[in-house]
Amino acid sequence: FSCNLPDLLYSFPGLLYQEYRDKSTREEIETRRLQDSQTDPEEASPSEETPSEAEPTSTTENKAPPQINLLRNSNSRFNLWQDLPEVQSSGVLSILQPDEIKLQEAMFELVTSEASYYKSLNLLVSHFMENERLKKILHQSEAHILFSNVLDVMAVSERFLLDLEQRVEENIVISDVCDIVYQHTVNHFSVYITYVSNQTYQERTYKQLLQDKPAFREVISQLELDPKCKGLSFSSFLILPFQRITRLKLLVQNILKKVEEKSDRESTALDAHKELETVVKACNEGVRKMSRTEQMISIQKKLEFKIKSVPIISHSRWLLKQGELQQMNGPKTSRTLRTKKLFREIYLFLFNDLLVICRQIPGDKYQVFDSAPRGLLRVEELEDQGQSLANVFILRLLENADDREASYMLKASSQSEMKRWMISLAPNRRTKFVSFTSRLVDCPQIQCVHPYVAQQPDELSLELADVLNILDKTDDGWIFGERLHDQERGWFPSSMGEEILNPKIRAQNLKECFRVHKSDDSQRRKLGSRNRQ
Repeated sequence: FSCNLPDLLYSFPGLLYQEYRDKSTREEIETRRLQDSQTDPEEASPSEETPSEAEPTSTTENKAPPQINLLRNSNSRFNLWQDLPEVQSSGVLSILQPDEIKLQEAMFELVTSEASYYKSLNLLVSHFMENERLKKILHQSEAHILFSNVLDVMAVSERFLLDLEQRVEENIVISDVCDIVYQHTVNHFSVYITYVSNQTYQERTYKQLLQDKPAFREVISQLELDPKCKGLSFSSFLILPFQRITRLKLLVQNILKKVEEKSDRESTALDAHKELETVVKACNEGVRKMSRTEQMISIQKKLEFKIKSVPIISHSRWLLKQGELQQMNGPKTSRTLRTKKLFREIYLFLFNDLLVICRQIPGDKYQVFDSAPRGLLRVEELEDQGQSLANVFILRLLENADDREASYMLKASSQSEMKRWMISLAPNRRTKFVSFTSRLVDCPQIQCVHPYVAQQPDELSLELADVLNILDKTDDGWIFGERLHDQERGWFPSSMGEEILNPKIRAQNLKECFRVHKSDDSQRRKLGSRNRQ
């Protein structure tokens, strides 16, 4: 059975990847809301339910299931595997168990979403990159930074999609897709790391072009208005590869949650997930490395050392948090002073391995008067001592720049700012809801219903439908959470999410999380234990 790529592309709903992604995450949020309101999690899975009655057919058991003919049917409009005319007429829905149908849907979504993604990539190249007016406006170096290696990314997606297409054609019941994901991740997906690592320069170049070249701004605006773009911005096309590689990992996780435990398909899904996680981490590190290097150079230029100079720039060092706090003057017992004389401003730069304590001086400079390795910091929250000592905590340097123990009483501007500093300075201390050394507890959970872009290094960017454990929260509207699918931690506004109230759903989320990460969880715990020591 032969077929070329466009047959697959145009047989699926006419969604660009951005539309598919938004639709899919919104459905995931609504499904979880419905589940959260039910006593039994299994009662609510509207998008995955098996039809109550299959169409009668006389060929159900006597003949092998037919080859799926969806690739040739340019008029079909379907969202689910079970809605395919070929599936409905075959009678397999009356044979397969509900869990197998859910697995088929999960694998089918991976295939259809790749087709949607390829369609959007193709539009980025044909409509924007190859536009003759845009080519004349852009210098070759500007075009290279703006579009990077997108042609390589598209070629990889095409090859991946063809292999997925061939698998779908083999049998109406899809045998597996994670083996294909694994092979392509290992052999071809390094192109994503190259593309995503360029993101910092890409964003900067795009903003500069919009600002400096009115002709560029005009052409982009006109191209965005084309009906092909469906109201989507040029920048939403540029960010597609990073969104896709992250989403692909989540789609494999979804398959992994549905395959039979200790089966070959589970083993293949775990292998595919592990390789995808490696690529996603490399992508994240690529982005961070570019921005961190520039940030460290900028900080180094602003520091003047009153004490022995500490080299700031290092390949293994990055900024975790910076900001102003109030330091209490004199001994702790001196509470008879008026409030305005009780504290003076200091400025902290906290890196992953070092704390630098400064005072701001004229000329946007900072004079360093103390420092300590991050591993030798301890924090202690003061009990309620009245308004003048609200949001105050003790910072202890077990070994400071003078090789002695030092203690600072510090006041933050709010409760959330105090907690954020305390967790950043001493990350392994116990939080409100859960010890950092144990995840085997029922702590509160939240799902993201509004996307959030981190504004500070200690914050966590959120995507729609992310599920997080709530590790701590403040009275002024901030949550410190751990995202289940990648264990990334950080602060975000509580208004970005909805708390998951059903304990059975929370337990199910944790169980699925442990299963997905069971292959590397023991190793991570060993490393975590070693680091704490």
